[in-house]
Parts: sequence; structure tokens; C-alpha cells
Amino acid sequence: MIAELVSSALGLALYLNTLSADFCYDDSRAIKTNQDLLPETPWTHIFYNDFWGTLLTHSGSHKSYRPLCTLSFRLNHAIGGLNPWSYHLVNVLLHAAVTGLFTNFSKILLGDGYWTFMAGLMFASHPIHTEAVAGIVGRADVGASFFFLLSLLCYMKHCSTRGSSARTWGWFLGTGMCAGCSMLWKEQGVTVLAVSAVYDVFVFHRLKMKQILPTIYKGKNLSLFLSISLLTFWGTSLLGARLYWMGNKPPSFSNSDNPAADSDSLLARTLTFFYLPTKNLWLLLCPDTLSFDWSMDAVPLLKTISDWRNLHTVAFYTGLLLLAYYGLKSPSIERECNGKFVTNGKQNANGHSCHSEVEYGNSEIKPSFASKVENGIRNNASQRTQLPSTENIVVLSLSLLIIPFVPATNLFFYVGFVIAERVLYIPSMGFCLLITVGARALYVKVQKRFLKSLIFYATAALIVFYGLKTAVRNGDWQNEEMLYRSGIKVNPAKDFCEIDSSMSASHGCRFQETTWGNLGNVLKSQSKISEAESAYRNALYYRSNMADMLYNLGLLLQENSRFAEALHYYKLAIGSRPTLASAYLNTGIILMNQGKTEEARRTFLKCSEIPDENLKDPHAHKSSVTSCLYNLGKLYHEQGHYEDALSVYKEAIQKMPRQFAPQSLYNMMGEAYMRLSMLPEAEHWYMESLRSKTDHIPAHLTYGKLLALTGRKSEAEKFFLKAIELDPTKGNCYMHYGQFLLEEARLIEAAEMAKKAAELDSTEFDVVFNAAHMLRQASLNEAAEKYYDLAARLRPNYPAALMNLGAILHLNGRLQKAEANYLRALQLKPDDIITQSNLRKLWNIMEKQGLKTSKT
Repeated sequence: MIAELVSSALGLALYLNTLSADFCYDDSRAIKTNQDLLPETPWTHIFYNDFWGTLLTHSGSHKSYRPLCTLSFRLNHAIGGLNPWSYHLVNVLLHAAVTGLFTNFSKILLGDGYWTFMAGLMFASHPIHTEAVAGIVGRADVGASFFFLLSLLCYMKHCSTRGSSARTWGWFLGTGMCAGCSMLWKEQGVTVLAVSAVYDVFVFHRLKMKQILPTIYKGKNLSLFLSISLLTFWGTSLLGARLYWMGNKPPSFSNSDNPAADSDSLLARTLTFFYLPTKNLWLLLCPDTLSFDWSMDAVPLLKTISDWRNLHTVAFYTGLLLLAYYGLKSPSIERECNGKFVTNGKQNANGHSCHSEVEYGNSEIKPSFASKVENGIRNNASQRTQLPSTENIVVLSLSLLIIPFVPATNLFFYVGFVIAERVLYIPSMGFCLLITVGARALYVKVQKRFLKSLIFYATAALIVFYGLKTAVRNGDWQNEEMLYRSGIKVNPAKDFCEIDSSMSASHGCRFQETTWGNLGNVLKSQSKISEAESAYRNALYYRSNMADMLYNLGLLLQENSRFAEALHYYKLAIGSRPTLASAYLNTGIILMNQGKTEEARRTFLKCSEIPDENLKDPHAHKSSVTSCLYNLGKLYHEQGHYEDALSVYKEAIQKMPRQFAPQSLYNMMGEAYMRLSMLPEAEHWYMESLRSKTDHIPAHLTYGKLLALTGRKSEAEKFFLKAIELDPTKGNCYMHYGQFLLEEARLIEAAEMAKKAAELDSTEFDVVFNAAHMLRQASLNEAAEKYYDLAARLRPNYPAALMNLGAILHLNGRLQKAEANYLRALQLKPDDIITQSNLRKLWNIMEKQGLKTSKT
């Protein structure tokens, strides 16, 4: 128990510095924007949606079905909201628990000695786990590993009690249930059933390859045959159920996710797919270069036989075959036990006795943990529990290393990544066992004490270096900026990208796009606008047609009022990805604000017709389409086409996704009905808007106007005052309340509200212009003149502003200034009858006073 506790404590201690970390990278989509975590979403949706909250049967679904992991996120959310500390705490505790289970598993194989410590400490400290533990979405891998080990330990109990205890099938039931849970944490968890079969055949029964078929044919070990058959049946059932649940279709990924899968060259696909396991093994052996994202061209394709990396592939598979041969070869008479060599059960060095597993004649194959008669020893003879041989452990280690990794090899279906470090969390168990048992075998083999010490301390030093690397790497996961900067540091691609003639010129370039782009998003959120723009442009330097980067740069420019440049990049983004609805949305908004209403209308309509098939994030797409329809409705509304606006609003309501905030849409529905004098319908939609968001200020104001119109004055005033209470800094609220007071003939109060509104929103034309109107109606002409003048300066080419400024100057006796504003208004709108009439009246007064006019 000490080994388990010490290893778990190390696993816990090494990751304590992640508790202060923020959400990073994929955490945003899996947690922060995942509607399945919200209390208003029925929890059953978790079992119908993928890991990212998309319906599993949707064509754009990632098909990553991990409901137990999502359920754990939902529990985190229910307890601590979006405080990342609690999410990281669960990850660290899970890793400590997995480390304890792995150490216990190692003890069964290696015995209760310091080699078990070595295996446990190596797993606890391995840097390849940082993505799975420090990155919150990596919880899927850690949780799957927890139930993976529970399932394997249950099966080992089943093997040891088979034929001697009725509880053996209880242990088997535990195996099946834990395997199912492991798969519901992450897909690769189901591979534990295959590892269990390997353990039973090659470790517990110690069969060699050539013995398997004769054993089945002769009907020997029926209990073994039954157990393996049940494992096969249960594994097939789980896989079949999962395939059915996700719509009997594999996921589809973009070519940037897995470039080798999209390559037209069979040779390139074959060489690259054979090489990738080699690269993964190197990350386990020497995790010096770690990255949060290995997609795109972070690992360049192997296009020719002459690529020197093929030598790594050959060396890898040669070593793998040699290890497999070593583990599966016929046993020698001499073998080691607990670190000592024994021959036929006789120890050849000081230590405990140990029984060998050598067969004689046609005797039945004996399980290694059996307490039956072996090699002529009587039943009542004292038997000690025997540990597996090094060969047995090598076979099991290889199965742990290889089998859980098989789903990521593109062997059965293409995956959506090139390399993913968190996928190596379970295979690293096999790696740690393999390294430990190899070090132990060398330790036993050498005779000199100096060499024994060297091997032991070298293994210990490896654990120390792994631990230091883990602690340092955790620092990169503190926040997104540090993570993305670490990615750029690890994979500097600029020099390669500039050398067009080089065969590996694209090495890392696409990786750089996403890294620079993600860094740009972080810098933008920190209001570091110039740095963010530089990061986006760096991303586009490596690949100029990346739609997301073009869109993000356009958005940055739009938010900084550089509208012409923003339009340029939005159009480039649409050209690169014609289904990018958000680019259409922002293009339409800019065009609408520029007065290009017909072009804006066509843009919004085109956006609304884009289907969501095969899109990675259909929820975001539907939100953009709904926003496009909302803005198209507003455009119709401003043009006075209220029935057309209502039709578009209704379509938006039909198409809006669950996560869309509908309060503004409902409020505009009410506004359209109000303009059509359909007051009951208007009231219904105003109330719907307030129900969806109780503090929605526009709905308070518009509903207040309706209440005033229908004679419910006291109720109306409450809604106006509530709007001011919700945001005392918003001039628009004071303006609407002032208009209400003006209609109630409460002129002094109305004037105060008008002044307050204009002071708060002195750059908002509508607020200033209406405040001036209210002040004039309250006969406060001097104050009205001040704000009409401000409104005219805000919109110097707006005829109504100039005409009203002329009128108030006319009333205040500033006749020559009034004439100048009337004339300017008529230049902009020559046929305006009211301005013409006012100008004639002004000229009559000026002539009577003997003043010179422009007419004369």
C-alpha cells in the first residue's frame, strides 16, 4: 500500500501548479460554450450529443461520444460554475487515483519491491501526461484510464478465482461494467477487453502462439475459452452499440486535421501512417518537444522512400518484432524470479524459493497463479504466489502500449489529428512497465555491484528528469497566451517556409497558422490590438487563404472602425470558405451601416440559405444565420416594410439554436407588431423578451411605451424607471422616460431627463437630436439650440438636423445663422417643403429688419 500512496502523492504534487491555471484551447468549446453543461439543458441531452455538444447524428458531429466525461463537467459547472480551479482539481485527483491503481497493477506483476515503486513513480511523473491532466478536456483520457485499470484488475481477480470461487463471475461482471464506463469516458477505453484477453492467454496461462490453436482444438481449458468468448462478445456489443448510437457513420474531418488521410498519394499515406507510431514512441521515450497541437503539417508527410525518417520506422518495427518474439518464445529452463535466477524451482542465488513453469510431456497447461499440483508437487504442499516472468510482462506491456493506441493509427478509420499527446495517456502504462521490466532484467543480468547501481540510479534519474519536465511544462498550460507562445517556440517554422525549394518547406507552417491565430485571439481579448493584428498577419503569412484567420482579422479591423479593410478580409474569408456564415453576417452589418441597403439585403439572404451539413460547429453556424435574419428584419423595419420584417423574424425564431439569446429578436417582433397597430401581439412579444432576459433594457423601454399608449400610465412609468435603474449610465433610458414625461405635460422633469440623456450619450446622434426636440417642446429654446448644434456637428450632412438647427436659431433670433443652416439643408434636400417655407418666413423677417439676405 505504501508504493501506491507514494506514487499517488507524487502524481498529485507534480500537478498542484495547474490548480491556478485558466481554461485553455479546447476547454472553451467543451466547457465554456457547451450548452449541455447548463442547468436549463436537460441532462439527458448529454447522452445524445457528442463531446462538444453537437447532436451525434448530425453530419458535422465529431462523433466523440464521451457522456460520462461531459457529465463530470456538468457536475463541476453545477458546483463551481466556470471557475477553472474546481475543474483542474478534479483532473489532478483523477490522475493521482489512476497512478495509485497503476502502481497496484504493477505490484501484481513485479512484486512488492522497489521496481514497483519505479513503475508507479515513472507513470506519475511522465511529461506526456501534461496535456491530459493540465488541459481540462484531457479528463476524458484520465477518466477512461481509471475505469480501464479497474476493469483490468477485476479481470485479473476473475482469472485467479476462476474454478475455485463462485465470486469469479462477479469479478467478470465488474470487468464488463468498468470496460463500458471506460468507453463512455473515451472511445479507446473499450480496448481494455483485448488487453484482458492478452493477460489471460499469455500471462496467466502462459500460452505461446503455437499452443493457442491446439489448446482450443483439444478442448483444454474450457474456462479460458469461455472467458475469452465472453470478452469478445461484450467488446463487439459495445462497439456495435456505439456505432449505432452515432448514426452508423464515421466522423468526417478537414484535410488540415489529418493531411496524410487527404493525400492523393498512396505511398505518402502509407509511409506517413507507418511513421506516426514511431514519432509517438519517441515522445514517450524523450518528451523534450511537446506541443498542444500537432495537426496540419506539424509532422510533414513522408512522400518518398528516400526520406531519412523511414529509417526510424524500420528501426521501430524491428524493435517491436524483437520484443514480441522475446515475449512469445518458448520458455527456457532458467528464468528469474523476484530479481534472482532459478532453475526448475531451485534458486541459484540467496533468496526465496520460486516454482518454475516449465512443462513436461503432455501435462495440461497450468495457470501461473494456480494452487494445484505442479510438476509432481502434492496438493498439500506449501505454495507461494508466483510472479509472471519477464517474458510475460513484456507481452502484457506491449499489449498495453499498442492495443489502446490502435484506434489512433488510422488503421480502421481516419482520425482528426496527426499526433495527440493525451491519446498516449493509457499507452504510457505499457511504456512505463516496459522500461521498468527492462531495467529490472538488466539489473538481474549484470553481476557487478557498480553496474547494478548504475542501472538503478539511471532509472531513478530518468524519473527525476521526467518530473522536472512535467513541472515546467505545466507552466505552459497556465493560460492560453503562454500555451500558444510555447507552441511557436517549439515549432519555429519561418525559416523552413521561406525556402521554397526545400522538400520540407511546409514543415510546421500550418501549425504556425493556428498557433499565431490562437495567440491573436488571446491578445485581442487582452485589448492588445496592434499585437493581435500582427499575430493574425503572421498566421496569414504562412497560409494566406485560411478562412478563420481572415475572418478574425476582419473582425478586429471592424471593431476598430477600419470598415473598408474589414470588408476586404471578410470577402476573402467567404472566398476561402463559402459556408462561413459569420463573415456574411458582419459584411451585411457594415454594408447596412454604410447605407448600401440592397447589397446588405442580398448578403443577409445568402447567409440565411447556407445549410449546416458537414460543419464542425453547427450551433455557431445556426447562431450566425439567426443573427443574419434578425439584421435583415431590422433592415426591412427601418425601411417601413413591417410585414416583411415580421416574416423574417418568424423564420429566425424557427432556425435559432438553443444557445441563441432571443430577447432582442422577440423585442423587434413586438416593435413590428406595434407599428402595424397590432397591440395584443406586440405586448405578447415584449413579455416574451422580458421572460427570456428579465434585465433586457430595450424591452423595458418599448413595453413602457406600449403601456403608455394603452393608458396604463403608472405601469409604464415603472418600466421606464426600472430601465434607468438597470443602467443609470445609458442616456437612451433617460430620453425615453423624458418623452413619456413630456406627453404627460411634466415639462420640467422632461427637460431634466433630456439634458441627462444628452450628457451621457453626447456622441449618439439619436439621443442628442431627440433631447433637443424635447427641450424645444418644453420651451427651453436656449438649451435646445445647444443640442441641435451638437446633433448637426455629429451628422453634418443630415438635412433634418440642419433644418431643425435653423429653426431653433430662427426662434432664438439668430437669423443669419438660421439662414445658413436652412440653405445647407436645402442643398442636401432641395425639395423639402418645410425648409423652403421656413426660409421664406425667415427672409420676410430679415427684410423687415433691414438685414441682407442671400436672396438679395
